[in-house]
Amino acid sequence: MLKELHAVLPAADLARARRFYHDTLGLDPVEEHEEGRLLTYRVGGSAFDIYETENAGTAKNTQLCFETDDLDEEMSRLRDRGVMFEDFEIPGVMKTENGVVTDAESRTAWFRDSEGNFICIAQRM
Repeated sequence: MLKELHAVLPAADLARARRFYHDTLGLDPVEEHEEGRLLTYRVGGSAFDIYETENAGTAKNTQLCFETDDLDEEMSRLRDRGVMFEDFEIPGVMKTENGVVTDAESRTAWFRDSEGNFICIAQRM
């Protein structure tokens, strides 16, 4: 029986990723495995791992999404820490305005972490 789910993110430089997640997102690993080559983070009831690999930054899709109660406040906090939010358009589907896509159910913004992973932050409406 499946009982727990967590994401796994690649990092070209695990020490750099660790600094980004600490300094920018305010997160620290709760566990280290394989002599520090795999870091586990927990946010609420969810978890994600980061491991070192040459494949980091090659995905073109959203790899991780955090939820927030106040997207504007979170974006402001992250911008103050150097995060640049993505602007893009998928014709007929979505287009960002000031870095945010708004639909009937949510407001969402995307950025890349230090390793090129595509991360989103979403506020449900």
